[in-house]
Amino acid sequence: MVYQKQEPKKKKAIKPYHRIKAHANPASDYNFYYPTGPESYDWTKNYPQQPMNEKKVEIADVGCGYGGLLISLSSLFPERLSVGMELRDKVVQYVEERIDKLREKHVGQFQNISVIRTNAMKYLPNYFEKGQLQKIFFLFPDPHFKKATHKRRIISPTLLSEYAYILAPGAFAYFISDVEELYLWMFEHFKNHPLFEQVERDIAENDSCIPLIVNSTEEGRKVNRIDGKKWFAVFRRITDPSKKDLTFNNYTLTSPKEIESTTTTTSTATITEVEPQNK
Repeated sequence: MVYQKQEPKKKKAIKPYHRIKAHANPASDYNFYYPTGPESYDWTKNYPQQPMNEKKVEIADVGCGYGGLLISLSSLFPERLSVGMELRDKVVQYVEERIDKLREKHVGQFQNISVIRTNAMKYLPNYFEKGQLQKIFFLFPDPHFKKATHKRRIISPTLLSEYAYILAPGAFAYFISDVEELYLWMFEHFKNHPLFEQVERDIAENDSCIPLIVNSTEEGRKVNRIDGKKWFAVFRRITDPSKKDLTFNNYTLTSPKEIESTTTTTSTATITEVEPQNK
């Protein structure tokens, strides 16, 4: 009997929407619904089994992508409501279906997460009240490398003021990138904003969200597969700019973790420690 060698089967695409663009242009005019204010949005359609007259969304993942962080947040904070905000419609459809399937498979679970299609650079105050959020995430945002498109970046002085508005005093903001130049951009804007200060190093390193922002997203796992590097930091929302410690020894966390260095950071340096700079 002659056995014919079988050809290996091709792997199926992980996602049905894998051919869509990695990012969308936030400056474009998209046709989608957004509420006139937080009081006019009906959250019960996002969290049908939650008592929305008693609870409010406390965690937001801005540019949530395919929902990797969102899924992880569900079990990490089972008593809190988390929402992903994404501009690309097909990606939102995918995350919605992903959450629905998880809810069907695990009855009673994953009822505390949802996703919304919106432009977070324009409409966050339309969804959240002043001081409502306890945590906000900006994971692997679009670098917008060209100088002419830097205005499209998710972090800017104006946008940070909006984020500060919806964050509660003491709330945390997390950001990470595999593009060092973009990370430094975000870091400097956070550091120089009067309503944010970097959290103490021991608090950041022991934060239960750190492993998630590093490894739970599709983009983070992609960087892992090519042995790439990630830069990230955590900042705290403060209420009194006059009490901000201007002598604080700022630092950068990396994955893989680097040996500490005291070299001053510049726009092209690759180091771990970031010395304070006066602007």
